[in-house]
Amino acid sequence: MDKIIVKGARENNLKNIDIELPKNKLIVMTGLSGSGKSSLAFDTIYQEGQRRYIDSLSSYAKQFLGAGNKPDVDSIEGLSPAISIDQKTTSNNPRSTVGTVTEIYDYLRLLYARVGTVYCPNHNIEITSQSPSEMANKILKYDIGTKLIIYSPIVHGKKGTHKDLLDKLRSDGFTKVRINQEMMDLSSEIELDKNKKDSIDVVIDRIVLKEDSHARVAEACELACKLSNGKVAIEILGENKKEIVFSENFACPYCDFSIPELEPRLFSFNAPYGACPTCHGLGVKLQIDEDLVIPDKSKSINEDAIKTLGDDHDNMFNKKLECVCKHYKINMDIPFSKVPKDKQNIILHGTPEPIRINYISRTGKIVDNFDYYEGILDNLERRYMETTSTWIREWLEHYMVELTCDTCKGARLDKSVLQVKIENKNIYELTCMSIKDLIIFFKNLKLNKEKEKIAELILKEILDRLEFLSNVGLEYLTLARSAGTLSGGEAQRIRLATQIGSRLTGVLYVLDEPSIGLHQKDNEKLINSLKEMRDLGNTLIVVEHDTDTMLAADYLVDIGPGAGDNGGQVVACGTPDEVMKNENSITGRYLSGKEKIEVPKTRRKQTKKFLKIKGASEHNLKNIDVDIPLSTFTCITGVSGSGKSSLIDEVLCKYVQNKLYNSKVKPGKVDKILGINNIDKLIAISQNPIGRTPRSNPATYTGVFDDIRELFTNTKEAKMYGYKKDRFSFNVKGGRCESCRGDGVKKIEMHFLPDVYVKCESCNGTRYNQETLNVKYKGKNIAEVLDMRVSVALEFFSNVPKIYRKLKVLDDVGLGYIKLGEPAPDLSGGEAERVKLAKELQKKATGKTLFVLDEPTTGLHQADIKRLLKILQNIVDNKDTVVIIEHNLDVIKQADYIIDLGPDGGDSGGEVVAVGTPEEVSKNKKSYTAKFLRDIL
Repeated sequence: MDKIIVKGARENNLKNIDIELPKNKLIVMTGLSGSGKSSLAFDTIYQEGQRRYIDSLSSYAKQFLGAGNKPDVDSIEGLSPAISIDQKTTSNNPRSTVGTVTEIYDYLRLLYARVGTVYCPNHNIEITSQSPSEMANKILKYDIGTKLIIYSPIVHGKKGTHKDLLDKLRSDGFTKVRINQEMMDLSSEIELDKNKKDSIDVVIDRIVLKEDSHARVAEACELACKLSNGKVAIEILGENKKEIVFSENFACPYCDFSIPELEPRLFSFNAPYGACPTCHGLGVKLQIDEDLVIPDKSKSINEDAIKTLGDDHDNMFNKKLECVCKHYKINMDIPFSKVPKDKQNIILHGTPEPIRINYISRTGKIVDNFDYYEGILDNLERRYMETTSTWIREWLEHYMVELTCDTCKGARLDKSVLQVKIENKNIYELTCMSIKDLIIFFKNLKLNKEKEKIAELILKEILDRLEFLSNVGLEYLTLARSAGTLSGGEAQRIRLATQIGSRLTGVLYVLDEPSIGLHQKDNEKLINSLKEMRDLGNTLIVVEHDTDTMLAADYLVDIGPGAGDNGGQVVACGTPDEVMKNENSITGRYLSGKEKIEVPKTRRKQTKKFLKIKGASEHNLKNIDVDIPLSTFTCITGVSGSGKSSLIDEVLCKYVQNKLYNSKVKPGKVDKILGINNIDKLIAISQNPIGRTPRSNPATYTGVFDDIRELFTNTKEAKMYGYKKDRFSFNVKGGRCESCRGDGVKKIEMHFLPDVYVKCESCNGTRYNQETLNVKYKGKNIAEVLDMRVSVALEFFSNVPKIYRKLKVLDDVGLGYIKLGEPAPDLSGGEAERVKLAKELQKKATGKTLFVLDEPTTGLHQADIKRLLKILQNIVDNKDTVVIIEHNLDVIKQADYIIDLGPDGGDSGGEVVAVGTPEEVSKNKKSYTAKFLRDIL
């Protein structure tokens, strides 16, 4: 069968649709946000493919995988095994890196274990391991008749008389030793100075090489290894006198450096064998930060400069500090910055000698003793290590920063492991190179014949995987990059590259907006990768709003016409050309250019006020200066990895937070930022989830749920039963279902297996008890209201202005399709960002607010982007400032001012390439963004 035939799909808002999709083609599903694309692609087609696969397994295997629910569909024919690649499954595990997620690091470990060369860190010489037989073979390469002495180096640079050792050698029948390069007879008395370091080598054998000497030499080497833990020294006598040292282990012949046998687990930072002993393979450790403990050094000690001491001057810590200041004559009334450095050191790190501690405690007890003073920072560090209280630990973490581990310098591995090198680079240095540079490194790698043969297959696997990552536009990433810092789009493209690498055929892949966070320059690479997967004999269903991807599709499906209950129908399907000709399709009208987001006729004139960033050098930023005009709409553009997030999120936002709110976050590296006095509020909206648990949802986050509960409290039934507002909360006892404690699901803990969640039978997933559900407003109970989509709730509450206003903002930012009670973990990054924006837009604008958004158009159709842009332009009309990191050209062309970073990603980025209005930037020859802007202006 060459088609997937879906009949009667009714999942979520789908209106009993029938559709036929061609197999082994690139199919793009599009439509307004919330129209039902994901319901068809993920909740119906993928879910059924997955369920059938699980059904085909044995009952034993099924109990581990859990039974997938059957989607609400009459039938689906022609399904293949399905794999979904979505955006929501990035790992936040600090041990997860790009290298481990893509499995490239596993191949690198294997490569280093098989062809790596060990170097001594002290003598910088190559260390190899050889068996006694191999040592004998090397020795026999010398000419016949060569005279040599075989030694066993049993002591190397150690103090002592070594009397017992020498006596044992005598009793074992040895006659000569070499001490500090001087030959001595064991039959005479040998006295060594116990305070001097000595080296002792035992003479094992003196040999003149002959044709049949192999057995004798090998035997001598074996005995020498036994005595000295695997080391053998050979002195070649005669004209070409020299000494060579062999080792059975990877050990330096001249010092104590050694490394265990090379095996892949030695290079893993997740195993105790190779991980750094200090940070246990994390590369970072938490440390008390002086700047967080004393944020304002212009205050004096008496003005509570030291935050952790609190404002209670009678507590024990303050009293002890007074004694220290009195002893060392430290003025407690001058700014802390004016206190001499050596005296600051005493306050922070303690006294070098015991001093008199004398004070009267709050209870009237006299304390008088001589003791060391511990120091503010040292005291906090110790308490963090020793405390068993979660509260104290969390409180102390407010004053801590993640610092690179001193021992491994962030490499995560043991020092000895980092001495294994290929082409003079250790495994950590390789993982710090960008994927683009790694490809060049491996293509130019020169190995000897033997190693080349061993590494051939490993190198092929590594290069293939690196090429796939490069082809999906991720060549700027490094393998050491933590997986938790990847955006949803980056994480999805990494999984996409892993799937391309598996070279499977006959599979149905379902993808969720893989182009998120990708610059137009890299879009072509991504589309080619998708086509490559199709050409292997796979079917691809891609949920996408990106114009280039839609135009590249073999088959385009437009779901609509509206969102939520106004959607769920197939408006148009066919080739992109056929969809463009369909008058009913909004997507078709945008693709054909009949409808579009217009370029503004005029741009706002720049005011004289700027935020001036001076000397930003965080991550890959090249010490740049950037001016952001206030009361304008500014877009930060540039290819993926060019430094946009480093500049805005790490430098600007954190610096402003510190200045406006005295927050404890540490800003990225920057000399200074001027002009902060012109803003009074920062609203930074990221794509992080609005909550980690299902208890958090759009209604609770935006505060509209409080008003809805208030409304239910005022109903006739609620008043009759005396129900208060908390009766309608699923977080507290009273109205919630006690069987599941208001979760709607029960968690069954499975030992050794992931937890299983089952719908609560008592409340059937509604979260409330029956008494609470009996209270109704306009015929609906509280659980039914939470199950409403925003667009439906808007109509339902149209005569309640307080609720209507908040819901209207959610609808305006393009979230009319989500349910009020949608669990926070189920929202995509873009949806979470727009929920946060809606919450902020409810507040009164000040005219001096700085809004910072990170790709707010994620997951939005062009028609929804048009609505979002209207909101953002209204914010700026109110004299507030909007700064957006964005790749979407429809947003960029609407900006008043563009700051384009680049020219490329990673080390090739971090510079300001172009600034100005879209028209000015489009004339820049160096900017990739300009090239695409020119086509649409």
